[in-house]
Amino acid sequence: MNYSTDFKSVRDTVSPEEWQARVDLAACYRLMDCFEMTDLIYNHITARIPGTQDHLLINLYGLLYKEITASSLVKIDVEGNILAKPDTDYSINKSGYVIHGAIHKARPDVGCIIHTHTRAGMAVAAMKCGLLPMSQTSVRFEGHIGYHDYEGPAVDLAERERLVADLGPHDAMVLRNHGLLTCGPTIQQAFNTMYQLEMSCRGQVDAMAARTELTMPGENVLAHTAHLYQPGTRRPYGVLEWPAMLRLLEAEGKSSGYPAYYN
Repeated sequence: MNYSTDFKSVRDTVSPEEWQARVDLAACYRLMDCFEMTDLIYNHITARIPGTQDHLLINLYGLLYKEITASSLVKIDVEGNILAKPDTDYSINKSGYVIHGAIHKARPDVGCIIHTHTRAGMAVAAMKCGLLPMSQTSVRFEGHIGYHDYEGPAVDLAERERLVADLGPHDAMVLRNHGLLTCGPTIQQAFNTMYQLEMSCRGQVDAMAARTELTMPGENVLAHTAHLYQPGTRRPYGVLEWPAMLRLLEAEGKSSGYPAYYN
């Protein structure tokens, strides 16, 4: 079996726009690893290739997030058909395009989707109360998050319509008894949203574990604050911190032993 991770660069064989999307998506995978939001080789982040409506990039199923590079990503369509991939016996995970393909297909505004199985995310996904507006970070999602009931592993194409309906116009969703999902018009914004959603879940789990009475802001404060924290209300999310995130990856990459994400 060919499970080598010495992938040949595709930079000269794709458009500049696709290459930039590949670099940013590979960086996003590395950042998810850096901030401990991975699950071994599982989960997916997809990005729409600029200038196309139905061509996406997704990870090879079998690589750690810290191994993913721009050239290792697979080009697929929204139905999960592989259009181009490295010369390897690794392929893609069907669940990746059942969930992601459905949302990309239904939401042309979505350029990137992130799905996780983090410890805190799974904990909140099992709570009947869902995500509580108990911190400034979590208030961002008040009235702006969807919930989808668990239907088993995401391999049933019939589940697509229900997933899309439960996400609605939002950029975040709790997959009950499963995990978390965020999306956005850019890779940077989707990452920012997932980071904030994950921090909200970690904070909720920690506070509830303290077994003390929790305080919640009043309804008037919740609505006003949630509005102020919607993407685009004051500034687009993900743009300001992205160069700093890339500097972080550059510094960590010098001693990681893994190929640079932009290869």
